[in-house]
Amino acid sequence: MIGSLRGTIASKTPPQLTVDVGGLGYELEAPMSTFFQLPAVGEEVRLLTHLVVREDAHVLYAFATEDERRLFRSLIKVSGVGPKIALALLSGISVSAFAQCVLDEDIGTLTRVPGVGRKTAERLIVEMRDRLAAPQEMPGAPPAATASAAGEAYGALVALGYRPAEAARLLKAVGPGTHSTEELIRRALQGAARE
Repeated sequence: MIGSLRGTIASKTPPQLTVDVGGLGYELEAPMSTFFQLPAVGEEVRLLTHLVVREDAHVLYAFATEDERRLFRSLIKVSGVGPKIALALLSGISVSAFAQCVLDEDIGTLTRVPGVGRKTAERLIVEMRDRLAAPQEMPGAPPAATASAAGEAYGALVALGYRPAEAARLLKAVGPGTHSTEELIRRALQGAARE
């Protein structure tokens, strides 16, 4: 998989751009939030990418920030939301504003994005609520210094099959303190086994 590209911008026609990397031109699609941050044609750029493989095409999507790419990847996992709707959402609303819409259950704001109807907005709110629950934002979460360890532990628990809300609850039960990622996972799993 192609994780990022660094090269020269050869052309920009929203939502598409071409980046020349060592003589090879990569055609990319990007949300408007990324387009606003792009330098002029002919200048160097580094973009994070996500490759979508379909029967009829391989499409490479580009993002200026890891938060945008992470949200895009979460969005395309939602039933009925494909890359086009995910790009439209990222173009029409910032990552933090989207998270706020989900937390506030603000269907009205989401339905203003082209391609997002009421049912899709409701599905986004239901399915994204757990995915957006970051462990460092929880009450009683570890201090900022250990937030990366908590985030890694949270991701590991979700990868092990725990629902996001359950993983957050298990980590919260571990309590405050400075723990390594491995120690957080171990204590969270011990807590789950005791239940």
